[in-house]
Amino acid sequence: MIVAASLAAAVLPMIIYLLLIWYFDLYDREPFKVVLLNYFWGAFGAIIFAVFGALLLTYVISGMTENQEQLDYIGTIAIAPIVEEITKGLFLFLTASRLRFDNITDGIVYGGAIGLGFGMTENFLYFITYSENISGWIYLVIIRSFFSAVMHCVATGILGAFFGFAKFKDVSVKIILILSGLLLAIFIHFIWNYSIITKHYAPLGFVFMGVSIILFCAIFVSSVISERKIIYNELLEESELGNIPTHHTTILSSLKRNNKGWIDESIRKTYIRTATTLAFRKYQIKSLAGRKKILYENDVSEHRELLKKMLFTDEKENE
Repeated sequence: MIVAASLAAAVLPMIIYLLLIWYFDLYDREPFKVVLLNYFWGAFGAIIFAVFGALLLTYVISGMTENQEQLDYIGTIAIAPIVEEITKGLFLFLTASRLRFDNITDGIVYGGAIGLGFGMTENFLYFITYSENISGWIYLVIIRSFFSAVMHCVATGILGAFFGFAKFKDVSVKIILILSGLLLAIFIHFIWNYSIITKHYAPLGFVFMGVSIILFCAIFVSSVISERKIIYNELLEESELGNIPTHHTTILSSLKRNNKGWIDESIRKTYIRTATTLAFRKYQIKSLAGRKKILYENDVSEHRELLKKMLFTDEKENE
């Protein structure tokens, strides 16, 4: 009974959070199967690597002290934040190398997904291990579902935001940004763990997490708004060149694009996806040079031609 309840309590909140993060990526939503892949990495891959990494570091540190209580303390406030944020970030690094990964919002979505997956598995293990009585179990479920697991989402989501910001930077700047994001993720993790294990500072830990969650949401909202502006500005140029109708610029950069009736319904979703990709590629070219710039310029040409073909075919069929 307790195992089934613990599984439900671990899985359901994280899936709800995952769906919300994915849904609020309003203008360039990532393929859900790829988001799930990152989620499962956090739930299984990152957990397994974190366990081995923690065991290795604990073994190294055990040579300095044989005090088990001290080892547990160091493991919670130092080893866990470092090892877990690195193992969560490993798959995020691979995801960020994909062509489709191209901005801060993508990083937040994928990083948040990994963090939620990690939090799900960790929650389940805690729920079945520390379930001495019903009231204690309920308290643990509340704290971990609303704070501890969300901490994993926020920490790795912010790391993802740094990956997104670094995507089109020079190599040296990219390295600095990614390392800065990793250190910030470790810091968030450290402060939360320290405040919980040092009960005197627990209230400050909850305040810190509240501020971190607000910051995470603010970055997410700001990034989504920035995406809307990019889509509008880049497609406005396309309308001036006569490649798309002028009124489509406003529609494509707003939630009106999800409405039916403004374009042939059989091509609407493909048209939106193609126009959005065109806008982002045009914007990204401004930060690129060399072979990568040529690759993105070719991508722009291909998507521009696709738009023309869709609109031309649509007009022909309506004559």
